[in-house]
Amino acid sequence: MTALLAADGLSFGYDPRSLLLDGWSADFHAGEVVAVTGPSGRGKSTLLYLLGMMLKPVGGRVLVDGEAAQGLPDRDRAALRSSTFGFVFQDAALDASRTVLDNILETVLYRGDDRRAATGRAHELMDQFGVALRAGAKPGQVSGGQAQRIALCRALLGDPRILLADEPTGNLDPASSDVVVTALHEQARRGAAVIVVTHDPALVARCDRELML
Repeated sequence: MTALLAADGLSFGYDPRSLLLDGWSADFHAGEVVAVTGPSGRGKSTLLYLLGMMLKPVGGRVLVDGEAAQGLPDRDRAALRSSTFGFVFQDAALDASRTVLDNILETVLYRGDDRRAATGRAHELMDQFGVALRAGAKPGQVSGGQAQRIALCRALLGDPRILLADEPTGNLDPASSDVVVTALHEQARRGAAVIVVTHDPALVARCDRELML
């Protein structure tokens, strides 16, 4: 069975004399949640950026549905990301100048989804994750844990087939973490490949498998 997402011999280093990843390969299949673990500085977050085509490897390939993706023109890569991927960044990466709701809607509106339908779904997700804030709230008015859950709302809004999450439970209390991990598994059951970078042993224990860097 063709992997939904695959790394084929990926190599990368911010310093070309010292590679963080050297010929790294793995397959990620629809319906599974995979934990990527390892010591700090080993390249876990970098791997997510490579898999999501936000960084270009110095060697190897990223394949989506068996097709090489990282060599596509910038416009085509951006279209593939918006239609297929969801991202939860470690620092949430919310635009402080825009409202929480606009941050959540950003990706799906970029790809041309109907704003009214997307807004309704966004409010459902905000209720689900306990961040049903007033319409004009800005990211600077929320806690770190709320920002992380808002970022998850943004990632899930487009119903991504590939979900990449960097420390998605890092700023959360146990109850909130449980809600988030359940949502990750629900997305996998919908047919997504879910890859999470984490240092959280409780999250690792609930993943289908673990890859160590």
